Amino acid sequence: MEQFTYQIGIEEDEARLDKWMSSALTDLSRSYIQKCIKDGKVFVNDIPRKASYRLKVDDEIVFQIPEAVEPSVCAENIPLSILYEDDDVLVIDKPKGMVVHPAPGHYSGTLVNAVLYHCKGQLSGINGVLRPGIVHRIDKDTTGSLVVCKNDRSHRDIASQLKKHSVTRSYRAIVHGVLEADAGTIDASIGRDEKDRRRMAVNEKNGKAAVTHYQVLKRFREHTYIECRLETGRTHQIRVHMTSIGHPLLGDEVYGSRKTPFRLEGQTLHAYVLGFMHPDTQKYLEVKAPLPAYFEHLLEIL
Repeated sequence: MEQFTYQIGIEEDEARLDKWMSSALTDLSRSYIQKCIKDGKVFVNDIPRKASYRLKVDDEIVFQIPEAVEPSVCAENIPLSILYEDDDVLVIDKPKGMVVHPAPGHYSGTLVNAVLYHCKGQLSGINGVLRPGIVHRIDKDTTGSLVVCKNDRSHRDIASQLKKHSVTRSYRAIVHGVLEADAGTIDASIGRDEKDRRRMAVNEKNGKAAVTHYQVLKRFREHTYIECRLETGRTHQIRVHMTSIGHPLLGDEVYGSRKTPFRLEGQTLHAYVLGFMHPDTQKYLEVKAPLPAYFEHLLEIL
């Protein structure tokens, strides 16, 4: 059973327990967290508290996350934007707000539910019933291209390419501030933030190697439109790396500023190009996902 432990800091003083946990444990739905609190599975200073409890500085939260019981994930007729498809792989243009795979308290409306319906169950089973066909993922509020494997052979092949860092992954993003250099490379290990376990951070001591190359596409008065190419694929890599050099992504409420004149839903980050050696033909396949409408509109405003 996984245990989540956290000590409350000054900036979190007076936050409601349920709201704070929802922001800290983003893979779990708020309704599921509230149920766990109601069932007495969340302790504050060794005492089970109600959802409305107001946290105080130095409070210690302990949450014994129940063991996941793999459910039967249902196929759902959710429209998909398909960029490429054959008997081995499916490349999807994932929309903003869609979670890639089910998690406790959130078993419907995900990409996996949609893919199960579209592929009629013909998916790789390597990652079990919760992640059938899923060989990599992008964040809920990141849009763009994502490959799904239809059989185990394809899954193993593409997973090997990802491990060797030979997959082309190019992203488009808008960051705060005006970048001076036309291009650059950020080579900095990424791991859990030692001060806030909910976040990732540049962590040279305990992190894993991470390399991001960026190039300026257009400069605006207070923002910069950039392209980022990943050598590695760490959790939140682009978001963490750009924040580490003082240019967090526009709309990123976790690593950047909550203050923005634009009405956004999370970070302005789009998986633009995805390229890999096709697992059957062994020929290079590259797919581009067009910028979403909100992103194009934002560029016009800027």
